[in-house]
Amino acid sequence: MAHRIGIIGGDGIGPEVVAEARKVIDAAGVAYEAVPFDLGGARYLRDGVVLRDEDVEAIRGLDAVLLGAVGTPDVPPGVIERGLLLRLRFDLDLYVNQRPFTAGPSALNDGVDMIVIRENTEGTYAGEGGFLRKGTPHEVATQGSVNTRMGVERVVRHAFDLARGRERRHLTLVHKTNVLTFAGDLWERTFAAVAAEYPDVATAYHHVDAACIYFVQDPGRYDVLVTDNLFGDILTDLGGAVSGGIGRAASGNLNPARTGPSLFEPVHGSAPDIAGTATADPRAAVLSAVMMLDFLGEATAADRIRAALAATDAVVGSTPAVGDAIAAAL
Repeated sequence: MAHRIGIIGGDGIGPEVVAEARKVIDAAGVAYEAVPFDLGGARYLRDGVVLRDEDVEAIRGLDAVLLGAVGTPDVPPGVIERGLLLRLRFDLDLYVNQRPFTAGPSALNDGVDMIVIRENTEGTYAGEGGFLRKGTPHEVATQGSVNTRMGVERVVRHAFDLARGRERRHLTLVHKTNVLTFAGDLWERTFAAVAAEYPDVATAYHHVDAACIYFVQDPGRYDVLVTDNLFGDILTDLGGAVSGGIGRAASGNLNPARTGPSLFEPVHGSAPDIAGTATADPRAAVLSAVMMLDFLGEATAADRIRAALAATDAVVGSTPAVGDAIAAAL
């Protein structure tokens, strides 16, 4: 039976890279029904809609979602991010953000082969906080970090399961326990408790500032990492930079319980400065599609696309030309 996949091209280079990802999926022979959604900054500017309840319900009935990028400079910060991306993560319980990194041709270090697991529905992104006396000289702004035992444990357990299936079987917890003594303590205790159930997985702990250094100087020490929402957001952009560029960085926003669809997206953003120039690298979108196919049980097609990506790793050219080369290699 064909998969039902939601397609959110979005803004900027989003539609361009999604078109190439779909070209590659088609070349791999995967049967699917594309369900398009007009969402993003352009939609908001046109008719004031970010994400309707009926859109969420329609997406909830799909098998997966492939998203290009959303956001435009004309929309105030936070409107699309919170109203669309974070709402989908929260409403669909996409509690794992999984981002793989391997060394590309222009990587700063050829030892990169790691996966970062970022908690995706709690932390500082939960929206706890507010203003007091806003707009006055005595203004106060608070921004809380929400960390629950349930939320931490389920993402830590996912990371241990992932590490157990890899050759090195190693998992590093990244936090800032020496300063964030409440949230860090919960993460550290939970990590230790779950680790006792995985004696075959070696573990380590690094402060997030140390992890940033190691990402640049010695990324080969890492196999799988697990961290909170904010630290994961920052670390994974750095991971993209050291592994060959953010244009090759893929991600999956996962609901491992499969109570709804998971969402897959490149992490490079909408890049409005190059939109329409056909210069965006579509590989991150293709890699995100590969993650989606793996999650949907299309392992053979996913493996074939990985091989095609490897065979065309040195290809340069326009966005469609790179997509054509990957599709032809299939």
